[in-house]
Amino acid sequence: MKTLSIDVRPAVSDDAQAIAETHRSAWAHAYSGLIPFKTLRAMMERRNVKWWTRAINGSTSILVLDVGGTVAGYATLGLNRAPALPQEGEIYELYLRPEYQGIGLGKRLFTEARRLLSSLGCRGVVVWTLEDNERAVQFYRQSGGRDVAEGTETFDGKRLGKIAFIWP
Repeated sequence: MKTLSIDVRPAVSDDAQAIAETHRSAWAHAYSGLIPFKTLRAMMERRNVKWWTRAINGSTSILVLDVGGTVAGYATLGLNRAPALPQEGEIYELYLRPEYQGIGLGKRLFTEARRLLSSLGCRGVVVWTLEDNERAVQFYRQSGGRDVAEGTETFDGKRLGKIAFIWP
């Protein structure tokens, strides 16, 4: 019998390639049909290995979900960027490769991201998601998030609504 290890850990420079691939796969899955194609493709291409290497070595905290040596997901987090909301921490991104979704791994990554923010002294967490990203909206609601604010993002002239979810 073989044991499969599942771990959430801080990203290291050697993870940049795997995070770039995870980002591309997750974003294509989540946003195809929502964000205009050319804009989505440009956003995915911008987040290449070089970009992720700089991000890992920068000031933003990045966690990876490591499943048996494969980066199956990642989360980026730090201080809340929305001054109108009192939560001190923010999870900027939380994405899993499509083949790892729906089996509880996202919840594990999300829990660890919240735990890290709390250990850094942040009281409360906010997450923004596109309101048409039904899978993400459902995930954050099932994770106990309360939607408290709305906004919009414009992608190549297409305005999309977004929702802020909070946790104490």
